[in-house]
Amino acid sequence: MNDFIAARSQMALSLAFHIIFSCIGMVMPFFMAVSHYYYLKTGKTVFRNITKAWSKGVAIFFATGAVSGTVLSFELGLLWPVFMKNAGPIFGLPFSLEGTAFFIEAIALGFYLYGWGKFNKWFHWFTGVVVGVSGLISGILVVAANAWMNSPAGFEFADGKYFNIDPVKAMFNDAWFSQALHMCLAAFVATGFAVAGVHALMVVKRKNIEFHTKSFRIAALFACVAALLQPISGDHSAKDVAHRQPAKLAAMEAVFETGTHVPLLIGGIPDEKTGQIKYGFEIPGMLSFMISGNTNTEVKGLDQFALADRPPVLITHIAFQIMVGLGMCMFAVSILYFFVLWKKRNFEKNLWLLKLFALSTPLGFMAVEAGWVVTEVGRQPWILHGILRTRDAVTPMPGIQYTFYLFTLIYISLAVVVTLLLYRQIKMVPVKYDI
Repeated sequence: MNDFIAARSQMALSLAFHIIFSCIGMVMPFFMAVSHYYYLKTGKTVFRNITKAWSKGVAIFFATGAVSGTVLSFELGLLWPVFMKNAGPIFGLPFSLEGTAFFIEAIALGFYLYGWGKFNKWFHWFTGVVVGVSGLISGILVVAANAWMNSPAGFEFADGKYFNIDPVKAMFNDAWFSQALHMCLAAFVATGFAVAGVHALMVVKRKNIEFHTKSFRIAALFACVAALLQPISGDHSAKDVAHRQPAKLAAMEAVFETGTHVPLLIGGIPDEKTGQIKYGFEIPGMLSFMISGNTNTEVKGLDQFALADRPPVLITHIAFQIMVGLGMCMFAVSILYFFVLWKKRNFEKNLWLLKLFALSTPLGFMAVEAGWVVTEVGRQPWILHGILRTRDAVTPMPGIQYTFYLFTLIYISLAVVVTLLLYRQIKMVPVKYDI
């Protein structure tokens, strides 16, 4: 493994783990706040127990997210010093604000966890809301920094130098809104389906049915609403990519030749050497229509870009297909869920739906991981789109592969610890609702 591959692999591994912790940390506080609200309005102790159980999960993922996020911040400087030297002053604003949001989140979480019976009940609930809002803002700010890498703004570049820097314009670049919206919805879908799936499995196993049924309803509602909105966000994001990063769109859709009436490819294995696609199904003219509402719209193919400027097509296309496919599966489950709600049927008697949610538990996070592969691999060979190549930004330090092995071990250990802690929390769910 050479130093360039080791650096990219280490960053990919770190992001793959951190995105899971971040999604849960952004979303779970809202589940917790809703459950707490129900407890305050109804006085039912089951909601109090749900709230306390979920708050412990929030604490676990807050701690692990802080660790993995800190590691990532060090890796940016360690692995990509050329990038950070030039880009740091430009997109440092969202990272600074993210630190502030994280600080507020930490204080609010401390108040929430240790405030039971010590604060006014509504102020206590409000601190939980602050945890969720600040966590969501923190995620949006980090995505804004990533969006800047896809859509550079807020500076001028000439002769290898950056000048006339505007950090605010850099933060609110052309890609930030579409990426932030898509990521926030993805976080709610992934976390919602994961939480709902676990509670659905417990109901199927006939364990503590009231607790898990009410927990399932809260998580499933968030997940399904977000899953129904996600295709709209995805359509907006794809059109944005078509405008700003046509090479990425061509790799996502495996479009090798420029043309009009370009079909939408479903599935398929592209061959980058021959430009041929095997095992795919095409819908004539649909890609052109989806981009602008007209099948006569021209779609730029990879033939418009030099070989050195093309993203890896096979990885980008397959990851995109996985993301879309899993998203449509969860969309279908959401339709079924709302159909059952409309029919006012009892979830305990619809075990088929609960089993479907249980099977869907990992789908959201699988889609999130695939989506980040599309975002990052699809931008290659650029670390800063059109400005700085990834290969030119990597650290010159030899032996970086050894840090890759070290961090791999750390993240695997962290994953094992988190899994054991969560399993312990699930096993400790109270059966009797004594105050």
